Amino acid sequence: MELILIGLLGGLITGISPCILPVLPVIFLSGGAQSARRRPEPVRVQASPTGGGTATATLAPPDVAAEARPVSKWRPYIVILGLVTSFTLVALVGSLILSLLGLPQDVIRWAGIVVLVLIGLGLIIPRFEQLLERPFQWIPRREVSTERNGFALGFALGAVYVPCAGPVLAAIIVAGSTGRIGLDTVLLTVSFAIGAALPLLFFALAGRALIERIRAFRKRERGLRIAGGIAMIALAVGLAFNLPALLQRLVPDYTAPLTQQLDENETVRDALDLGGLVTDENRKLDECSNGATELESCGTAPSIRGIDAWLNTPDGDGIDLKDLRGQVVLIDFWAYSCINCQRSIPHVVAWDKAYRDAGLQVIGIHSPEYAFEKDAGNVASGAKAFGIEYPVALDNSLSTWTNYRNRYWPAHYLIDAEGTVRHIAFGEGNYAATEKLIRELLESAHPGASLPAATEVEDTTPDAGATTPETFLGTAKDQNFGGSESYGQGESSFSVPADQKGDTFALEGDWVLATQYIEPTDGAATIALRYTGAEVRVVLSGTGSVTVTIDGRAPQTIPVEGTPRSYELYRGASGSGLIEVSVTPGVQAYSFTFG
Repeated sequence: MELILIGLLGGLITGISPCILPVLPVIFLSGGAQSARRRPEPVRVQASPTGGGTATATLAPPDVAAEARPVSKWRPYIVILGLVTSFTLVALVGSLILSLLGLPQDVIRWAGIVVLVLIGLGLIIPRFEQLLERPFQWIPRREVSTERNGFALGFALGAVYVPCAGPVLAAIIVAGSTGRIGLDTVLLTVSFAIGAALPLLFFALAGRALIERIRAFRKRERGLRIAGGIAMIALAVGLAFNLPALLQRLVPDYTAPLTQQLDENETVRDALDLGGLVTDENRKLDECSNGATELESCGTAPSIRGIDAWLNTPDGDGIDLKDLRGQVVLIDFWAYSCINCQRSIPHVVAWDKAYRDAGLQVIGIHSPEYAFEKDAGNVASGAKAFGIEYPVALDNSLSTWTNYRNRYWPAHYLIDAEGTVRHIAFGEGNYAATEKLIRELLESAHPGASLPAATEVEDTTPDAGATTPETFLGTAKDQNFGGSESYGQGESSFSVPADQKGDTFALEGDWVLATQYIEPTDGAATIALRYTGAEVRVVLSGTGSVTVTIDGRAPQTIPVEGTPRSYELYRGASGSGLIEVSVTPGVQAYSFTFG
């Protein structure tokens, strides 16, 4: 019940957001107006019956009565049912099915656009509508008719409908893309789709009510059909050229505060963290607390699964945790471009070197944040640069990440010789406590064994609140954007606000915003970053250069070449300041990290 309420609330917020604006004309005209009951004006005829006096008869005009078509009062509901059904299927299994078939991920979207065009043409051109219906004439009462049944219309809209991102939608996408689809995920997805569709149903019913109450509209059924068809074709053309994104950028996101409140609610976070991801393998992980200073017990360690490749193992063979009974195991979830992981890895490398001969097996689970981090060569280069010699599993599909219900880079799971998880630590820090517990487990597994001295790697974890949070620039998970413009996929022009807040970034010039990175269009464009910290780095790729100006001082130019990697922009005394990064065309910027 909790997930259903969360899904409905998240859907309702999405359903009243600017994201629904492009589909409103279609819903209003084709979903609602076409279901209005036509009431032809009566013709009053007087006759003189035999015997004197007059009699009055009321008849419908022959031409109107002949043209009027039967309409279904259920059409608005059927359109919304089609939308909910389509959105649910696409969100949960669309990506997996397309991957299995080897098809591009956007084929469903383009299929929906084509269907919208066909239905729109059918509304405008009756003969074309008859051609569309001809293959389905064997079905009783022609239930696929674009006039009588709007399910096909709703189904097409569900395939192209792109809700605004939020915590509920993020949980659904993760579950769908990783294949972890349980009853909870289905309930969450369906309730989200229903919540998002309720405002659309309101507009459809409003369209029907308006048509039924205004006499001038009641006489223009043909005109309404044409208007609905034009609206569908216009939506399809707009989607093909990504015009709805431009409309959404022009309209302020008035639902952002509601989305933020939902995202920050602890009950919601806990529910979404578990939704559809709990299995018999990972159910007991909740019994360990984050960063505990004493050993705990939270069930048998979930298996390592869905790995694309292994590094640092004989012949690239995989590792099964069941084969490691008798050894203490440390699993480290990391990504090579993650600054938090880069500060944590020296500790993990030191533990591996110090305790490997004493029975510690370290396994790195490389779980990519970006598409470029799925490249085995890039990961191998990163591992070599960090001095990693222990086995590394490439978890490109996030299968093991999901099996552990993990949500953090880095994350450490300490497993005893019996295969039980005894300690969990999320994020940076807590290294002394983790090493102390490693030593305790080794002593328990090998009584009387002599352990080396504790490692002495400096803990460089920034003080809480002392640095700007990691800042992603792609639209998939943009954070800390301080500009006044809407931040969505596509080409846009930006201006840095005069009152830019601290710990934010803003853009100047013309940019192309992609899901994982941003790139200037024609000429150089600038990122204005107000930061806090002693170190600032940026992940860049492509060919070109960036020119960096720190607090108005003399600029310095950094050449950029090749695959994505981290470039240092600033290292010095900890404090706050302004860094302006002028980026040339051909260079993609992914994220800023801070230390």
